[in-house]
Amino acid sequence: MAVDGLSLKTLQRPLTLIEDFSRDCRLRGMTDESIRRYMSSLRIFAKFLEERGLNVNYVNANFLRDFLQHVVYERKAKYKTVENYFSALSAFYDYLAFEGYVASNIVLPFRKRYLKRYKGGYDDPERRLLSIEEMSRLVNSILDPRDKAIAVLLAKTGIRRGELLRLDINDINWAEYSITLKPTPKRSNRTVFFDDECAAALRRWLKVREKLNPPTNALFISYQSLRRLDRNGLYTAIAKYAKRLGFHNPDSPRLEDHFGPHCFRHWFTTWLIRNGMPREYVKELRGDKRYEAIDIYHHIDRQELRKAYLACIPKLGI
Repeated sequence: MAVDGLSLKTLQRPLTLIEDFSRDCRLRGMTDESIRRYMSSLRIFAKFLEERGLNVNYVNANFLRDFLQHVVYERKAKYKTVENYFSALSAFYDYLAFEGYVASNIVLPFRKRYLKRYKGGYDDPERRLLSIEEMSRLVNSILDPRDKAIAVLLAKTGIRRGELLRLDINDINWAEYSITLKPTPKRSNRTVFFDDECAAALRRWLKVREKLNPPTNALFISYQSLRRLDRNGLYTAIAKYAKRLGFHNPDSPRLEDHFGPHCFRHWFTTWLIRNGMPREYVKELRGDKRYEAIDIYHHIDRQELRKAYLACIPKLGI
């Protein structure tokens, strides 16, 4: 028996479908943290659906507008949080379309129309971009060895917050001044380089870390638990210094008034390009996924990449 051409399976409760989607995310290799954030957003969406007696296949543009108003005006979510809601929704409806529960992913055109920032490339003009002088002021204002090492490492490598949090001590190759990142679905190249300034900041932190004698191999740890630093701890370690210098306004609704861990990746990318690094080298260092068949056969010499990196990465006077 079918309803509007769709199987009765479509009429399962939204929470059941969300749990199915969670298992699909794990099968596709998504990180536990990404899945957790998706599930948090989708459970709120499911509650909004059920309060109105609707199911996932009855969602249309009008309903999505109501949900957008709900998260903005009733839940008082900040812009980045709103983006996260609709990123989770888009991934969920991709899954539903793939499984045949809905005809298409209706969230994609809605997201493009109503959310200002929609990824079309790796430059994000709305995200705050510090000058080299401002970045130098920021990292040199940090006296805490751990927080300074975090800021310098993010600036000098452009790695993502999650990639930094998963680093262990033995991931660092001191002979080559390189780091091997843990494998993730988002990244192709797992090797990143660092320079003398970053090496000095890392060595200073490692001396402090050794005295703390934590029961973990994690490179960055919480001072309280001596366990691996978490996402909130890392965000706080960056935002408080940026706020002190006027680079971060947590009360502003504008994305460009905020400075968080991802802004380092934006800074890294922009200044490598402005300093003349070829775009294919920048993509390699960023670990961007390869979308074209020709990219798979485009091999970049490791030593040439390292030389180009050292020539183009800005010095911060550390």
